[in-house]
Parts: sequence; C-alpha cells; structure tokens
Amino acid sequence: MKFTLSWLKEYLDTDADLDTITEKLTAIGLEIEEVENPADTLKPFVIAEIMEAGPHPDADKLQVCKVNTGSEVLQVVCGAPNARAGLKGAFAPSGSVIPTNGMKLKPTKIRGVESNGMMCSERELGLGEDHAGIIDLPSDAPVGTSFADYAGLDDPIIEIAITPNRQDALGVYGVARDLAAAGLGTLKEPSFEKVARSGESPVKVILETEQCPVFAGCYIKGVKNGPSPEWLQNRLKAIGLRPISTLVDITNYITYDMARPLHVYDADRLQGDIVVRQSKNGETLSALNDNDYTLDAGNCAITDDSGVIGLGGIIGGTSTGCEEDTVNVFLECAWFDPIAIAMAGRKLGIDSDARYRFERGVDPESIIPGIEQATRMIIDLCGGEASEIYLAGAAPDITKTVRVRPERIRSLGGVDVSEEEVIDILGRLGFTVEKKDGALDVTTPSWRCDIDGEADFVEEVLRIHGFEHIPATPLPKSSREIETGLSPLQKRVRLAKRTAAQQGLKEAVTWSFLPSAQVSLFAELKPELMLDNPISSDLDAMRPSLLPNLITAAGRNIDRGFKNVALFEAGSQFSSDTPDGQSLVLAGIRRGQTGARHWAKAPEEVSAFHAKADAEAVLRGIGTKIDNAQVAAEAPSWYHPGRSGVIRLGPKNVLAYFGEIHPKVLKALDVKGPLVAFEILLENIPMPKGKGGNSRGPLKTSDYQAVERDFAFLVDQKVAAADMIKAVRSAEKKLIDEVSIFDVYQGQGVPEGQKSVAVSIRLQPEDRTLTDEEIEQIAGKVIEAVTTATGGSLR
Repeated sequence: MKFTLSWLKEYLDTDADLDTITEKLTAIGLEIEEVENPADTLKPFVIAEIMEAGPHPDADKLQVCKVNTGSEVLQVVCGAPNARAGLKGAFAPSGSVIPTNGMKLKPTKIRGVESNGMMCSERELGLGEDHAGIIDLPSDAPVGTSFADYAGLDDPIIEIAITPNRQDALGVYGVARDLAAAGLGTLKEPSFEKVARSGESPVKVILETEQCPVFAGCYIKGVKNGPSPEWLQNRLKAIGLRPISTLVDITNYITYDMARPLHVYDADRLQGDIVVRQSKNGETLSALNDNDYTLDAGNCAITDDSGVIGLGGIIGGTSTGCEEDTVNVFLECAWFDPIAIAMAGRKLGIDSDARYRFERGVDPESIIPGIEQATRMIIDLCGGEASEIYLAGAAPDITKTVRVRPERIRSLGGVDVSEEEVIDILGRLGFTVEKKDGALDVTTPSWRCDIDGEADFVEEVLRIHGFEHIPATPLPKSSREIETGLSPLQKRVRLAKRTAAQQGLKEAVTWSFLPSAQVSLFAELKPELMLDNPISSDLDAMRPSLLPNLITAAGRNIDRGFKNVALFEAGSQFSSDTPDGQSLVLAGIRRGQTGARHWAKAPEEVSAFHAKADAEAVLRGIGTKIDNAQVAAEAPSWYHPGRSGVIRLGPKNVLAYFGEIHPKVLKALDVKGPLVAFEILLENIPMPKGKGGNSRGPLKTSDYQAVERDFAFLVDQKVAAADMIKAVRSAEKKLIDEVSIFDVYQGQGVPEGQKSVAVSIRLQPEDRTLTDEEIEQIAGKVIEAVTTATGGSLR
C-alpha cells in the first residue's frame, strides 16, 4: 500500500514529522516497507532555458543548444524534436544521475560537438511515460531554481506492508484513522458537497446471485472525458499507477483513498439492464487487461443482453469500457462476497486492485458514501448531470458483538491496562463499547471484518497501547527431562543422504505436490490426495513418488544445457491421507554419462546397473546387510520392464527399486532420456537388533592366505544371476567371503536356450591355511549347490 505524505495529511491533522509518522506506523502494525522522496533523487536538476538552438553540423536530427542554467550558459546537444529557443525545462548538469536508467552524466562529444548536461523528458525523470520530447514548462518558470521544488515533488512516498487481516488500512483514510487512534493527530472526516440529483436512472440492476447482495448505480449524462487534472495524475503516478482518463482515474483514486473499489461503464455501450448472476460454463470475457478469459460456471458475472461485461469485484470488460468520446456513464458501487472473489480471481489468475480489496473485505457501509464521492468528482472534473442513486439489494451487516474481559489483556498480553484505557482505545478505533456484568460488550465497526474473538481485541489494545510495554520474559524451564538426540530413523535418513552425496549425487528439495496429470503415471489418482486449496493450479495433488519432481527437475537442467544430471531427494511420499499412507523414501536419478570427459578414464553412459550400484551403496551406508537380499526383475510399471529390478529381503519386504525409467513416462513428462533411477524405502529396512550402539564392531581380518577359484556353468537363459550367487554362498557360508559373476556368454559352443555364466569365488579362512583337499571339497559343494538350485551343469 503506497501513499504520499501530503495525501495522508488531508485526513490527519498532525504536526508530527516524517520520521515520527513512519515509526508510529510500524509500531501499530503497519510496517514500513520503504520511504522515498522524489525530491532527493531530483535534487541536482534545475530549471533551465534554451537561449539558442541550431542544427548539428553532422546529424540531421540533433540540435546544438545554448542553455542558461541560471548560473552559467552551457552548450548542450539535444535530440528532442521540441527543442527550441525560449523553451524552459528540466536540466541535468554533468555529474548528476538519470533516475530511470542510472546513467551518470559527464562532459562529452556527440558527433564531434561538445555537450554538457542534458535536457530531460518526463520518462527520464520517472515522472511519466512521455518520451516524445523534453519537458516544456510555462514561460514564467523561474530559471535556476530547483525543478523538484517548482514541480511540487517534495512529497515523500510511503509504502507499508499490509497483513491479510488489515483490510481497513488499504485506503489512505483508514491509515489516517489508525494513526489518530494511536494519538498522532486528529482525524479529519471526509467532506464533500452532495450532488444535486434529478430523475431516475435509465439503467436498472437485477441481482440474481448471493455473491453480490447489494449494488448501487448512478447514471451521469453529458460528461466530457479526457486527461485527468495534473494533481490527480501526479498522485496516481506517485503510487505507481498509470493515468488513463479522468473517469478511470477517479475510480482508481477512490480505491486507494477510501479503500472503496468502483467501476464506471460507458452507458451508451450497455445493451439493456445490468444483471448480476453466476457465470455459465464456457462464457467468455474480453477484459480491460487485454486478456480474454473463458469462464467456468459459478463466477460472479456482471452481464447485459450481450453477455458477460465484467467479473464482479475483479475486472471490467472492454465492451463497455470508457473512452475519450464517452458522453454518458453508469457508475457502479457494489459489495461482493470475499470468498467468491478470492476463488474466482485465483482460478483465472487475475490480480487487480479491486480483487485485492474485495477478497480481504471491503466496508459494506461504504456503498452510499463511495458512490457520492465518485459522483461529486465526476461532476466537478467532467461535468454532466447525475440521476438518483439506484440501489438494488441491501448491504449485509457484518458487525459482531464480542464479550471482552479486561483482565484478559494481562493474561494474554502480559501488560496491565486499566479498564478505562481499554474502553478509550477501543472507542478511538471505532468500536462501540458497553459495560455489562463486569465485562465489556464490544461491537465491531463495519470496516473491521477481521475481528472474531476476544484475543483479537487484546491485540488491538496492545498495538495502540504499545508493544514496547510488553516485558521480555523467558520461558519457564521444563519440569521434566527432555530427550535429546536423533531417533534411529532420523539417523538413518542422514546416513542415507550422506552416502548418496558420496556417490556423486546432488541433493534436491522439491514440492510435496505435483500436477494431478502426473500422478496417474506412478499411482492411482485418489480424491483424498487432491488439494482443496493448492498454492498453484498445477500443484494440485500430493506426490505418490519422489521421482516425478526429480525427473522434471532433470528436464529443466537438460533444457538449460546440462547434459549430465545426478540428483537425489529424501522425503515423504503419499498413498492416502492417513498417517499410514505416508512413507519416507530416498530417491535418486541419473541422466547422461557418469562424469565429464577425461583423458585417463572415459565416462560411461548411465544404465540400470549404475542405479543398482547407487541403491546398494546407500543400503550399505545405512548398515543394511544386503548380502542376504534378493534381486528380482519385479520393478513397478514406471520402470523399463527389461532394465529394472527390485532389492528385497524375503518375498514381501521390498528395500529398493532401481532401473531405467520407462520411455512412456519420460515422454509424458517431456524429458529426454534415457534416465535411470532408484528408490530406497527407508522404513522397510529392519532396524538393527540388540543394543550395539553406534559402534561398527571389531574389524575382522585374517592372517591366512585367501584362495580364488573360477567356475563356468551352463544354465537355462532364464536363470537369474542372483539365484546363482545365492546358491554359491549357501555351499560354504563360513569360508566363502566373496562371490562375483565376471562373464556371461551365449553363442557358438553353447546350446540354444542356455547361457554360460562364469563365477569367481574367494575363500578366506580365519584359523588355518586351506589344503588342496579342502579346496576341492568346497568346489564340489559349490558345483552341487548350483546344479541343485538352477538345474545347470559345470561347463
């Protein structure tokens, strides 16, 4: 919310200086964001007169001017088409900085001709959008004086932060009312002469929806539209609004002046009466922001016989907008349901000053004062003759009466405030107070729809009494011991994240939501996982997996030229809206190559085996004994069916998924593949038994020589490598230390439908050196175990 100091003082009679006012605003909850004084920026700029102007010798569009600054005459090269002898304007001397672009001026040569300083346009000084020529001041403008002083720019602009519950401070008058209640002056009631009215309005209003319970209108004929007066334009420019025309500028001014949005229609472009109803599915609106909108059913639509001409409380349409040739107008001053406005504005993505105020709550009692003020300004600035006010419906009563106990100021706020002061503060804020049965019955004013309960009144009293009076009191010490440290699951998550980082993956943090269109790629779209109030229309469902957000994050990096992407995230995914439906997972993805190009080792294209290696590394990092785990090709549907797998303990306890992401999933997410991923189901991993603490246990080493033996088996091509490894380990659990497959062959010399699998085993005795006989016995057990488990034979 922005306003100027002079604007504030139209409603606040005070001798306080700027610093005092800004300190008090922050103290009462209207926190200062910024204070800017245009006069400080424009301090070096002076009024200067062009004494002579002649053509540049080497440029047709440039002129060489002799400029009198009041203290000296300088030569200035100027390209403005309106530069001429006798013109008075704003001059920027060498050493000054142009506000809009930060350019620091210095003496220079332009096409070989010396130039000192610059004659400025409105845009260059940040005073408007006019850049067609330099500023042309009246002939009586005093040369050599400060341009900021002459133009009346010594008026600080104050910007305050508005919390959602302070809709009453969205107008300058409301801010002044708050400062007056805080003792920083006297509030000046707005006063304007009522308009002489005659005849009924030829435009009628019909209300057909509860979203608009009251609508006041006034027909004004014979107006003359055009640019608004300079004072009004300057005030709007100061707060960042672009002047459009007198009629539109008046409605924008009152929006900020009294927190009362209005709208004005070109009455001659209306077709029939105005009907306020709910929109129908598929209706369209060409809005004043130059965008076209297709409406769903249920929005608050302002219509005539031609269709939708505006969205109530949000934005008007171009079909009935006012132009320079507008002669007859219909002025609207209505009240709209805040929730309906918020929902429609968010769904359509329309941000406007009207929506900002209506969704927070506009004073319903401002209907008649608002239309009276706007009518008076239109008559004064545009002329015309006003009809009687046409009033459809009735303003809702949103006031509340709440029982307030003065002692609650102490118990809730920690400050002793007397009952007399409580009554005085509430009265200054506009509340009506009645003593009753040892308590106070307090009735809210129509402009404070945010007040609901006793605690709200405590806050109101405290902010005016002064938050600085609240003593700083430390919290009492707990009477019981508080357990410190991390839970076993929290430790597991940290270890898992650390291991993933050691694998070269970078941690990502993504939303717990995702577009509902992506949910079906990974799970069933359940209604209970849809968000009622999403932060964005495309983040409307809880994520069933961490992978969609990681994959799309990889896609964004790929689009920006990063070919090799390796990311991981640890967080929750959701299968239902119950506590049991939330599970903790660490997921990771890789795309591209395993690393950058290097002379010593060429990088590899990522594959399902890299994802498996990442998954196994994380599982080992958190202490999982995966030697007993099985690997099976049973990964979920979002993985490639022939290039993925699952790591599990037993037939049901799944520890992890890994593999290449299915091409149809990547296509749906618009990400170029191939891309591999893994998912560690952290809560499925059994916790260690016993009370071993965090110790890794004793280091087991052997002084005896290890023995390695290789075997080649002919097995059916459907036999899984994991089954062979499991069979080998079962042959001699104490002595077999390591098992690995180092070759798989199909082709000449191998029967059709079979494959040759070469296995290497490492025997590590701990108490003796193995003899040849013992080694042969173990080899026999290995051959027998593999033959029994797989039906294969030694090659």
